[in-house]
Amino acid sequence: MSRVARFAAAALLAAAASVTAIASDYPNRPVKWIVPYPPGGTTDTLARLIAAWLTEKMGQTFVIENKPGGGNNIGTEVAIKSPPDGYTMLLMNPAHGINATLYTNLSFNVLNDVAPVAGIVTSPNVMEVTPSFPARTVQEFIDYCKKNPGKINWASSGTGTSVHMSGEMFKMMTGCQMLHIPYKGAGPALIDLMSGKVDVLFDNLPSSIGHIKGGKLRALAVTTTYQEPSLPGIPTVAETVPGYEAVAWFGIGMPKGSPREAIDKINAEVNRALADPGMQKKLADLGGKPLPGTPEDFGREMAKQTAIWEKVVKASGAKVE
Repeated sequence: MSRVARFAAAALLAAAASVTAIASDYPNRPVKWIVPYPPGGTTDTLARLIAAWLTEKMGQTFVIENKPGGGNNIGTEVAIKSPPDGYTMLLMNPAHGINATLYTNLSFNVLNDVAPVAGIVTSPNVMEVTPSFPARTVQEFIDYCKKNPGKINWASSGTGTSVHMSGEMFKMMTGCQMLHIPYKGAGPALIDLMSGKVDVLFDNLPSSIGHIKGGKLRALAVTTTYQEPSLPGIPTVAETVPGYEAVAWFGIGMPKGSPREAIDKINAEVNRALADPGMQKKLADLGGKPLPGTPEDFGREMAKQTAIWEKVVKASGAKVE
């Protein structure tokens, strides 16, 4: 069996194994939702948006707990080691698929140790610079980079994030030499980008779109192969760098063994949220495309994205001990 097939099987088994009994009135107390990044980034923004919906519709508070650090791994480990009782959720994001290959000594395997619950959205990343940066297009950026090798400071929301690996892919495909500056989340990276302390960021669109529309940042391109409706007129990286593509994805997981009843209730309510026109507009304004489906659908998406990023990590040669 191939590695991809084993990942897919593991993700589906994690969902199927969630059979612990739970009260029929679930949730009957607050639910903790661990976000492995600081406030202000895409993962935090999306979690708070969905948490507000769940709190209103399910009659219990869904409490966001930001646990940044370790390239997403600190919060993930806390969630995985929490009691599998349906009262701990984990915000899933591209770093979970990337870290499976990037880190050589993880104490967990996300596709084995996390029960998929529900997808939330997929989203482009956006290649962005400060308005004073001397490049207005991707080609001008590449030209500037090659004339100034090693002088561009490239920020990310942490080692192993899709924001990091989108930059690694750009370096690999263009030959640009840039100095990677990892932060503990998109929030602090954006602060330094807007102040000019760093030069470029390949950020998840939801956390940057407000700054772009407000004129505090200049979007050069989006990382999907299609132009993003929320940023009309902004081209794709692939129009300049053929074959370039990076997609961010977000969803909800629980510790393996969490009750299937809890998983199904959360999944159903998230799907109702994603079908709501008001929520759809909020997500579209953030550059997010709804990712509805069953827990098993989200498990397959997790496995697919892990396989995609495995190829990028191996090609880049990036490794973290």
